[in-house]
Formats: sequence, C-alpha cells, structure tokens
Amino acid sequence: MTIPVIHRSPKRMLIAAAIAIFVTYFLLHPVVSSRSAPVPQPHQQGEAKFGDWANRPENWPSKSKLVDLPEGTPHKLPRIQHDFAADAPDPQLKKLNAARRDAVKAAFKKSWDSYRKYAWGFDELRPETLKGDDTFAGWGATLVDSLDTLWIMGFKDEFEESVKAVQKIDWGAASGTGCSLFETTIRYLGGLLSAYDLSGSRPLLDKALELAHMLYAAFDNPARMPVNNFRFDLAWSGNLMPSSREISAAVGTMSMEFTRLAQLTNETKFYDAIDRIKVQMEKTQAKSYLPGMWPMWLDVSEGIHPMDNSFTLGAQADSLYEYLPKMYALLGGLDEVYAKMAKYMLDTARKHILFRPMVPDKVDILFSGEVIANGNVLDLKTEMQHLSCFVGGMYALSGKLLAFEDGVATGARLARGCAWAYSAFPTGIMAEVATVAECGSGAGKKDKNIQTPGTALEPPCEWNQTLWENLAGMNAKTLPGGFTSVWDRRYLLRPEAIESVFVLYRITGEREWLDSAWAMFESIRAATETEHAFSGIGDVTLKTRNNKIDSMESFWLSETLKYFFLIFSEPDVISLDDFVLNTEAHPFRIPKPR
Repeated sequence: MTIPVIHRSPKRMLIAAAIAIFVTYFLLHPVVSSRSAPVPQPHQQGEAKFGDWANRPENWPSKSKLVDLPEGTPHKLPRIQHDFAADAPDPQLKKLNAARRDAVKAAFKKSWDSYRKYAWGFDELRPETLKGDDTFAGWGATLVDSLDTLWIMGFKDEFEESVKAVQKIDWGAASGTGCSLFETTIRYLGGLLSAYDLSGSRPLLDKALELAHMLYAAFDNPARMPVNNFRFDLAWSGNLMPSSREISAAVGTMSMEFTRLAQLTNETKFYDAIDRIKVQMEKTQAKSYLPGMWPMWLDVSEGIHPMDNSFTLGAQADSLYEYLPKMYALLGGLDEVYAKMAKYMLDTARKHILFRPMVPDKVDILFSGEVIANGNVLDLKTEMQHLSCFVGGMYALSGKLLAFEDGVATGARLARGCAWAYSAFPTGIMAEVATVAECGSGAGKKDKNIQTPGTALEPPCEWNQTLWENLAGMNAKTLPGGFTSVWDRRYLLRPEAIESVFVLYRITGEREWLDSAWAMFESIRAATETEHAFSGIGDVTLKTRNNKIDSMESFWLSETLKYFFLIFSEPDVISLDDFVLNTEAHPFRIPKPR
C-alpha cells in the first residue's frame, strides 16, 4: 500500500502550530465568565470517626410507645396576611418596591459571591481579611443556611451548585469534638428542610434525614431529654447525659425542625422526641417563679424543672417562646396544647416583661425587658436586646393565628420600638444590648403580688429630663435621649428587627412598615458594607469607617437579607398563610385541609 505524501506549506504549518499552542494554553488556563467562576477548593473535612448513625443501637430506648403526629385533617387556620388583593393598585409603590428589592438582592449577591470565592465550604466568610472560618462544626453553615434564600431570590444556578456541594458534607467529619445541638438544628437541619420544601430536591431531604439520625442521639438517655453540648464520642457510645443547668432556648427550639422532618418522612421517632419536651413544658409552665413563663435555665437531668428566677423573651430563652404559636400552625391546629401554652406565656409577658420606655418624642412604643423574681417582688430590668426584637412579630402573629387579644396592636408597638431604637443612634442601627428609662418612676422594681398586672403599658407617658439625667448619669452626655446605658455597642448583622417589621407589614398592609424597613436597610448598608461583602460593626454610636469587626455570620444571608427581600416582594412570595418560618428564617410549609 502506497502512503500518500502530504505536502504542507510553511504558512499552514505556522498557523497549525499557533493554534496548537493557543488550545494548549487555554486548556491549562481556561477563561470563564464571572457567572461560572471556578469554585475554590473547600477546606478538607477530617476523616469520619463514627459509623452509620441511623443504625446505631440505643442505650436507653423508650420504655413507652413512640408518640405519632396528631391524627386528623389539618384545620383551616385563621387568615394571617392582609388582603392585599383588595387594595387599590399603586403602580408607583410597585415600582419603588422593585427597586428596593433589587438593592437587597445585590447586597446578597455581593455577599454570596465573596463567600463562594474566598470561603467556600467554610462556615463563614471573614469579610475584611477574606478568609474562611469554622464556627459551627465546619460543615459549611453559610452554604446550608443560604440555600432557601438562593431559591427565593431566583439564583437557581447558584442553588443547584450548592446542592451538589451539600451532598458532599460528611456529618461525621466535623472540625471539632462536638457541636451545639441548638445551632445545628436551626441552621443546618432547618436549612435543608426548608430548601427541600421549596425546591423538592430529594438529595436535600436525604441529607437532612442523615443529619437528624445523628442529632437524635442527643435524646438517648434515661430522661429522653436533649443535650445541647453534643459531644460526638459520648453521643455515639450512648453516654451523653442531660444537664442540670441547660439554656431554656436550647431545650425548646427543636420542635419545628423535628416535626417537619417527621411530616416529610413519616419517621415517628423525631416527633416523639420533641413531644416529650412539650409534655414536660406544659407540666411546669405554672410552677416557675413567674407562672406562665420558664426561666432562662432549666434542669433537664430528670424531665424538666425550672431552676432559675430570671425571665426574659431575649437571649437564652427567645426561640422557646417563638416556637409555641408557630408549632400550632405547623401542626395544622391539631394540637391545642401549643395554643394554650402560647396564650398563657403571651399574657404573662405582657403583664410583667413588656414595658413602655420614657423617650423625648413620647412615641407610643414598647420594649421587652428582663424580670428577676424574688417571691412577690419582681425586679424589672429595662434592658432592650436586639435579639428580643422578634417579639413584635410573635405577638402580631399570635393575634391573628390564636385570636390573642390586642396581639397585633401590641406587636406593632414592639416593632415600632425597635425601629425607633434604630433611628435613635448615629449609625441608624440599634445596639446589641442597651437600657432605657421606663415610663413612670423608672425604678423598675415592683413590690406587688406577681399575679397582678405589671408595668402600665398605656399612655400617657411624659418626658422627664431630670429623671432621665439622674438615671443615665454621665451617659446622658453621649447617649440619645431615653437611653441610660449601652452594654453592648455592636451590630452583628442581626435580623430580629426587620423580622418583626416584615411580619407587621404582611399582617397589616400598612405603608409605614415598608418605609421603616428601607430606612433600616440603608443604614445597615452604609455602616457595614466592605469592598467585598458586609461586616458587623463594633459601635453603633460611632459613624466611622474603622468600625468593622470582620464578621459575617450565616444569618446575614439566611435571615436578615431574606426578610428585607421579602418585605419588598409580592405578598404571595412566602405567604404567612402558606409557610411558617423557623428561628433562622427557614420557611416550612403549613399542612392544609384536603
């Protein structure tokens, strides 16, 4: 066979060589658009130290039959949202909301892109040093926490990419020896369940179930009570014992996540675990030093026993109370115990925990404080926490859902209180923790029987400059009128204030809440934006560029920006009549009558 001779011209050979070099270079150095930018390799998880949690034998199995989800068809719940369809069309407002929504979406995209570029797979991005940080066991808290926000905002490509990354998480390979049961439940388990509820992506439910089997080991003890300090080795061996001093929020803030998982998978054990907590909470609600509420600390070593005399709707207790009305909704109204406990708590808190501050402009607002109970004497600390700003939304939601008397009006006064606190500081952002003067004596101590109504919440409330100056002391020279001290001057990108403003808008349809939300967003953006993302700040009383603390917790994307986005969205986007949101702003579908 004769092989033909191919004659190559020098010009063609040079062109061919150039093409070969060009192709080789771009195979080694691919050019991609910013939309499909290469994902940095995440930090490597360690090797898994334990086996299959789903098949781990229990050391302390339940001695009684597991409790199933309530039987029956879900009830038709009362309407929560304002009837927006009945409002006259307002093209200008629609256009304004769209522009504001786009601004929020841009803030999210900037934050997400930087997390993706600099901290992919880590729990959080440090927004100034552009490094990843593991603060929640190293499973990628921001990644999981942001899944439903990506879906809601329409970032479907980013969502699909994240789902693939989530499937690679190994719960057995954490960055430390344990995790917080509370944080893992609300951020990881809640995030996965919500993203599944919205997208129907089965791998997310599988991953949630995989995680929940591990977390269920927190109940493997004689008391069948949860252990928040979840040590992996002790949990695996069945030697994780409940504490005689546990934060009450950690005890009562798994009910929504475990219930939704049970609804989606028909795995009874998850609902049984949290129903046992409900039974114990109901038994002890009237037995604390402030009947109707539970103290900040509980003894759960043998059931649940109140062991403290400090009561608050803020830090260490907050979401325990938040979940009571929400569980009633999530169970389709089939368990009246949650409604009963919620109403008892709301009434007690309104009498003794809520108070009206004395402020210069005499606005009709409320805050949620802290009470120390000593016999029949209640010492009210007129402390306002950013964490307790969710309370306005809780009262308003309960006013509609549970027909709690004046719930919406009380919630509105609380939400306005936090919006007022934002506007009072130079940055336009409220502090983590501050104290204010109370209307009336300002003393806070109530020498009365604790069964009688507490602090007067109704007008009039006159401004008393002399009283305020006496209470504030030297702070009167530097703090806004009404404030007596600022214990924690930071703003950590928290969501609770905008959460209540969002809920009040969806319930009332009143324009004031939109304007309050936008003022808050503009202030937050101005004070916290960095070159690449957003950062918490160290002092809300100072308008300075050197105020960033290099922290961007996952709730910035999961909660804060989600609530800002939703308030400027159409009201049927995550309607409060269709979804109930957990304490990390993860929406769960409410069961409906067939």
